[in-house]
Amino acid sequence: MGETMSVADDELSQIRAARQAEIQQQLQAQTEQQLQTEAHENAAEEEANVIAAAMRTILTPEARDRLARVELGHPEIASTVKQHLYTLHQTNRINIPVDDEMLKRILQGLSDSNRRETTIRRI
Repeated sequence: MGETMSVADDELSQIRAARQAEIQQQLQAQTEQQLQTEAHENAAEEEANVIAAAMRTILTPEARDRLARVELGHPEIASTVKQHLYTLHQTNRINIPVDDEMLKRILQGLSDSNRRETTIRRI
């Protein structure tokens, strides 16, 4: 009977060891995932800070105000415009500072290309 008990104890300790190793691997995977997520968030935040600083150089105060209002209602459009202006500025393909009228034309061009034509037909 004592031998049966030791075999069961050995099996139980093997199961515990396997489970402990599995939990350890899960914790390591979660830690690695969390570190990667934090690294991506930090990189995105740093890029946003660089672009925000560039917008102070690229845009006039009136244009920055307009872009801030656009960002409240349509953050994806504002992000696209910021990224586009930043890229143009980096490649020296835009005259700075961009004034409010120029920003209006850029936004108008984006809204025209994003808008679908809708027609209503009466039957």
